[in-house]
Amino acid sequence: MNDSGWLDANRSMWDERVPIHVGSRFYDVDAFRRHPDRIRPFEADEVGDVTGKDLVHLQCHFGLDTLSWATRGARVTGLDFSTPAVAAARTVAAELGLTAEFVVGNVYEAPEILDGRTFDVVYTGIGALNWLPDVAEWASVVAALLRPGGFLYLCEFHPILWTFPWSGELVVETDYFDDQPRFDDEPGTYVDFDAPTEMNGCYEWQHTLGDVVSEIVGAGLTLELLNEHDVILYERWPWLERHGLDNYRFPAGRPRVPLMYSVRAHR
Repeated sequence: MNDSGWLDANRSMWDERVPIHVGSRFYDVDAFRRHPDRIRPFEADEVGDVTGKDLVHLQCHFGLDTLSWATRGARVTGLDFSTPAVAAARTVAAELGLTAEFVVGNVYEAPEILDGRTFDVVYTGIGALNWLPDVAEWASVVAALLRPGGFLYLCEFHPILWTFPWSGELVVETDYFDDQPRFDDEPGTYVDFDAPTEMNGCYEWQHTLGDVVSEIVGAGLTLELLNEHDVILYERWPWLERHGLDNYRFPAGRPRVPLMYSVRAHR
């Protein structure tokens, strides 16, 4: 599989799913228009005040998190490789009267696409790194985008989730250290598993927590925090309990594993 193979397949898959996502109950864009802030409380605490800061959101999809940071006072730029996603993000921003820049491009080419600009905050997540084959190259991109004193904030699904089946049993089914690309050609999407879709072939990669943190440090950034969280944004198993709009947790008394993690590292 060459570079253009995985990239073209993944882009086609995401392009087709943008209108499904925009119209879904999962993203609930109408609710977002009424209250345009989807930042999770722990993210807000870990990132801190962004008023007046330049923030770039890598792999921003159609920009709801990007625009959420704008409502908190940041000057935001969102980058995504899907042209329909960027068009949708621009539409939502215009509807809300929010100032935001959205750019189409491959995340690995972000420094060139953004004309060498640097930022106070590089934000990325959630469900982003699994679409990238090379975390070391991604980390070097992050470092290039940060101005001195700026920081990366990454919030991601915990890679331990890859090892468990979807059936609901917490038994190890797949290898945590598997570094081979995973090809999937199932129709539908995570907001609607029954949605009729044609562009289904896509590639994902599993990156261990150790690999991600090591590559961030290897790119010259200084680690400030690494936190693991017992909350997730979707119903990963049917027995998780919903708390609020998009927070799911283990039932009280049930042994837990981490569901998400967050990293902050500065240049």
